[in-house]
Amino acid sequence: MLKQFFSKITLLALAIAVIGPSSALCAQKKGLLKGPIVITSATLSADSANHIAVFEGSVIASADDLTLHSDRMTVFYTSDGSIEKIDASGNIKLVKGTRVLTSKKAIYVAEEAKITFTGEPMAVEGYNIITGSKIIYLIEEDRSIVHDSKVYIDRDKVN
Repeated sequence: MLKQFFSKITLLALAIAVIGPSSALCAQKKGLLKGPIVITSATLSADSANHIAVFEGSVIASADDLTLHSDRMTVFYTSDGSIEKIDASGNIKLVKGTRVLTSKKAIYVAEEAKITFTGEPMAVEGYNIITGSKIIYLIEEDRSIVHDSKVYIDRDKVN
């Protein structure tokens, strides 16, 4: 099964290597990445027939200046290996510079270059906190849309 998986991979593909913790590398054409995604986890289950890879246990996905942590991450990819969607769940934490966004679930859609966070999402930057029912991070625009927002700004700490 992994042998078939490896045979379908090109330079713009998901490469799976199992040495200690499992890891994956993928160079994307657009969306989240300008370079490779590196995913590490305790276990990896790859289904090459359905183009799905499931990472479980202390999952960390890094790309450019973004790092996404979760308990489980399901990666959906095309026959040429390009990532279409990533579905992450459990103890989500996205780190970009000084910004940290946490939630219970996150879905990355490559075509739209966005990550949608649900399940008590909270964004923190410095002393400022934003919560809502859903936070959508538009990667290429480096901006967020927050549904049912509540913002806490500590004016004493600003300036």
